[in-house]
Amino acid sequence: MSGTYLGMPAFPRAAAVSTRDAQLRANLTHATHTIRDKRARAVAELDDWAQLRAAGAAVKDRTLRHLDRYLEQLEAAVVAAGGRVHWAADAAEANRIVTELVRETGEREVVKVKSMATQEIGLNEALEKAGIRAYETDLAELIVQLGADLPSHILVPAIHRNRAEIRDIFRREMGRWGRPAPEGLSDAPAELAEAARLHLREKFLTAKVGISGANFMVAETGTLVVVESEGNGRMCLTLPETLISVVGIEKVVPTWQDLEIFLQLLPRSSTAERMNPYTSTWTGTVDGDGPRTFHLVLLDNGRTDTLADTVGRQALRCIRCSACLNVCPVYERAGGHAYGSPYPGPIGAILTPQLRGLAGPLEESLPYASSLCGACYEVCPVAIDIPEVLVHLRERVVEGGPGVRDGARVVLKPAKGHAAERAAMRAAAWAFDHPRVLRRGMRLAARTRRLHPRRLPGPGRAWSQARDLPVVPPESFREWWRRTRGGSSGQPSREQGDTE
Repeated sequence: MSGTYLGMPAFPRAAAVSTRDAQLRANLTHATHTIRDKRARAVAELDDWAQLRAAGAAVKDRTLRHLDRYLEQLEAAVVAAGGRVHWAADAAEANRIVTELVRETGEREVVKVKSMATQEIGLNEALEKAGIRAYETDLAELIVQLGADLPSHILVPAIHRNRAEIRDIFRREMGRWGRPAPEGLSDAPAELAEAARLHLREKFLTAKVGISGANFMVAETGTLVVVESEGNGRMCLTLPETLISVVGIEKVVPTWQDLEIFLQLLPRSSTAERMNPYTSTWTGTVDGDGPRTFHLVLLDNGRTDTLADTVGRQALRCIRCSACLNVCPVYERAGGHAYGSPYPGPIGAILTPQLRGLAGPLEESLPYASSLCGACYEVCPVAIDIPEVLVHLRERVVEGGPGVRDGARVVLKPAKGHAAERAAMRAAAWAFDHPRVLRRGMRLAARTRRLHPRRLPGPGRAWSQARDLPVVPPESFREWWRRTRGGSSGQPSREQGDTE
């Protein structure tokens, strides 16, 4: 596995390979079922969970409607607290800004807090090209980095690895990155965690630059918030002299009172905990406490274009809890790498095509990487209707655009493979717009029902191989209504809308 998502194949091709990996499927099934069962018990403890969920969705929607105002308020508060704010329109600009900031310090090594935003923009690879080495300090991210792998889960990036595989990676790779694994390392969780602790400790104590993301940003005070379970993130946030945080613009919340809602929703939905073991907050810089220099890089990278889509924008509510991944039957069987993005699972299937635009086979295939069972919507702590957005994006794929490419708004040509579907939909739309034609068509279908094939020909063959075609009834609903609900004289009543 390479270290970048660029050039990944479309979902069906990637999933066809991953679903044949019996060990991967066993790892995923065990992990996702364990996490989701624990989450269900944690959520059941709260009688007001539905109200919390609705409140979280409402706060996110209100913030997104006035995002420009809250971002300006956030910028002013960060600057007033001693920080510097940088605006990045896309991944290339964000990488350039961070690289220049690190170069200004004269350092060639940085430690990193687990961050989806930096994965999204490929920051590690950009820093490596500039001669700067980035060390991941989250345990799961460390496993992925040492194994020259890619994350496959939002919350547990190494979910596709079992303990024996992790032990082998530590034994083989730790020495190349720093302190080697202890002799005779076993696959016992305590021993693996201790090996990671010893390996990372020297990085924490020597690094002068830390890079993070943030779970939330509070506009009224300019405060950033990171929640985690290990404490490694807090080491990166407090020990280095310079801290650079790369955060998506949708992560802002207006007030501390709003933050209270999400600090209840996120831990129960992600790690099934009543509260996160480590909740770190910082506001600018303070003499003698923490980093002396703080930079906030606000990342757009397709978010403004996503915001313009009144149906798809709800994806920007996401608080990265990963609950949707843990209940998704498609993710459980295909794994995260098949989605070709740092955002796997149901949320990735709607977020990636919007952030990147429907710019290629991978992005066009992701809205179809779902059975539309609705389990993801049921567990989402901010009530993102993922099935609704999936269907909306499928419509955009069929119709062909609009999308985003390299930061520019473009209108894409319809995919060639959807020509028959587009023709069928247009024919159906025309028929529904002409009631007499529709009525005659239904009558003809009823009278020829015995001649109908059991399987569709041509392009429809693959669809009907796994599905029964609907049985055409002897008469349509209209005919039944005219026959049973006609006027008292026995004459059928005129149907509303029966004339053109």
